Amino acid sequence: MWVEILTTQEVVAVGLRTILEAAASALDITTTGPVGDEPDVVLYDVIHLKDGDASGLGYWLKQTASTVIAIDRTLRPELGARAKEQGVEWAIDLGITGDQLVAVIADAIGGNLEDNTAAHGWDAGGYLGSHIGLTPRESKVLALVAQGLSNQEIAETLILSINTVKTQIRSTYRKIGVAKRPLAMAWAVHHGFSGPVIQDGPPDPKPLDTEGALS
Repeated sequence: MWVEILTTQEVVAVGLRTILEAAASALDITTTGPVGDEPDVVLYDVIHLKDGDASGLGYWLKQTASTVIAIDRTLRPELGARAKEQGVEWAIDLGITGDQLVAVIADAIGGNLEDNTAAHGWDAGGYLGSHIGLTPRESKVLALVAQGLSNQEIAETLILSINTVKTQIRSTYRKIGVAKRPLAMAWAVHHGFSGPVIQDGPPDPKPLDTEGALS
């Protein structure tokens, strides 16, 4: 299980890496991985955003299937707000214990962060599906599934990688208790998501103006 730690502060990186690699856990956690592959979880320190450049964060959110968890800085709330605006849905703070951190990683992999008290949901409620634990992104993906869009069309609409869309769909299906797309569409429509867009057919042909034709 690969957890990538992204921070500009060495003491934070060393501390988190030591906790993860030394934690007594059934999980086999590593903080390095093969070049060209994607980590399972990205711990993203919001201190990266102090200069206003969110391009690195945007890459992890939109171009990978990794679960991004912000390392929030309680003394710099504007940085957390900036990360939330970019689409980060979960955060931890530096007061987290080793056991809590390992549990957060395990729940991130299992798609159960909504049940973890050490992970803070930054956009709880206020959107369809939140009552059963769908994340805002999963809700958006399911809405497009309900409208009949393909995975590729969803990726293009939300500016996500196709792998990210597939990961979001798998976790969404698990949470709503279905295994097939038609059942997901039916569930979504029943719970208030818009159904497929019905395309209008060609216009009816105009009646022949026989009078004009004969004149």
